[in-house]
Amino acid sequence: PADAPVIIVEFFDPSCEACRAFYPIVKQILAEYPGQVRLVLRYTMFHQGSEEVSRILEAARLQDVYEPVLEAVLEVQPAWHDDPKVAKAWGAAEAAGLDLSQAREDMQSERISAILDQDMQDVKTIGVRGTPTFFVNGRQLTEFGPKPLLRLVQESLPDAQK
Repeated sequence: PADAPVIIVEFFDPSCEACRAFYPIVKQILAEYPGQVRLVLRYTMFHQGSEEVSRILEAARLQDVYEPVLEAVLEVQPAWHDDPKVAKAWGAAEAAGLDLSQAREDMQSERISAILDQDMQDVKTIGVRGTPTFFVNGRQLTEFGPKPLLRLVQESLPDAQK
């Protein structure tokens, strides 16, 4: 929820294998602390095909199918992350409920371009060099791994909710 006391910001590349591996871990943290933790994915387009898939995801958000499309695209990521046409990502997105013709139109919009431009500007400003990079309530995760991420989330919870 927007008013969650803990916000995880993940600089995320949809083509990144480590991001794919971390997604279930982050999802579990969200499930363990319902209403207390919110995830904000920021796009970090370091790999081939990442910009197109990021645009697909934002088009999915406009159609209210963001999470199912994200999960579907990540599930088949090994089949598309080296493909400049990301055909398997499109297929997975469609199977998850994305209206492809609407998505192809929406993904070229100024709105989506502005989101991606802002994310990449922030990547440069902050100095993100790898993905995933996590911040919890503005504090960067410096020790990479599931347990350090969970610990940082727990430390950030208001005392009554730990």
